Amino acid sequence: MAENLKRQLFGLPPRYRDSVRAITPGLPLFLYNYTTHQLHGVFEAASFGGTNIDPTAWEDKKCAGESRFPAQVRVLTRKTCEPLEEDSFRPVLHHYDGPKFRLELNVPEALFLLDIFEEQDTSNDSFKAVSA
Repeated sequence: MAENLKRQLFGLPPRYRDSVRAITPGLPLFLYNYTTHQLHGVFEAASFGGTNIDPTAWEDKKCAGESRFPAQVRVLTRKTCEPLEEDSFRPVLHHYDGPKFRLELNVPEALFLLDIFEEQDTSNDSFKAVSA
């Protein structure tokens, strides 16, 4: 999580290359923390998705110079919000096989998540807008 934010880079394992390659600049993105089961946002793609944009990010200790998460996209932070608990976004993330869900969102699903974060803005004084 810290490395994602520090590098302004999101990464996924190789099996997600096609999904990440479909990302275009300006696309709204969200960061799911698998440890806490929380969704963070709001981010925006600052580049096209690709492979090994930064091969030193999440470097594999066993294979020096290789990233464990080579499917990557550069991001900008649009809004720093309190993370959403899974119960609040579970209905939109079409879960399958237990806790797993599909990564791609259609426009209504992305708008739904943006609305949840926006509602949080009106009810939470700790919201901070970030300009880029």
